[in-house]
Amino acid sequence: MPGLLTKQNLGYTYGSADPANGGMDCSGFIYYLLRENGFEDVPRDSSQQYVWVRKAGDFNAVLSRKEDSFELDALKPGDLLFWRGTYNIDRDPPITHTMIYLGREKRTKKRVMIGSSDGRTYDGKQRWGVSVFDFKMPPPPNSGDAKISPVFVGYGRIPGLLEQ
Repeated sequence: MPGLLTKQNLGYTYGSADPANGGMDCSGFIYYLLRENGFEDVPRDSSQQYVWVRKAGDFNAVLSRKEDSFELDALKPGDLLFWRGTYNIDRDPPITHTMIYLGREKRTKKRVMIGSSDGRTYDGKQRWGVSVFDFKMPPPPNSGDAKISPVFVGYGRIPGLLEQ
């Protein structure tokens, strides 16, 4: 199912959760994908998706900025990934971006994720819209304004997802 969405050349469309609009935003992609697969109670925005995962109790906070942190040891394909500070918005909790972790590529062993983004990279190339992207930790903030410095906050299992 996610693979079919990546082949539709969908752009990044803020506020959209419907591929018929020609694109989706990050939480719209998660919302659409999970609703299509029977998750009726998935919230629409990334902040509420974060609350949904946190309330279910299977969340791993990540404070480290290192790729090899022990905090990433429990990360599994299918986990939802959450960031704050990817754009300036007043939201509580201040989660601004979400994606789905896919695992490590066989060839490169790099971590990858799927979702909708407005400029993240895959294999060194910038991409917009629904696609596969590199999962890497954001660089340290380069300004005093934490609102516009992306920070990866953690990951968690999709509530109600059965283990395979």
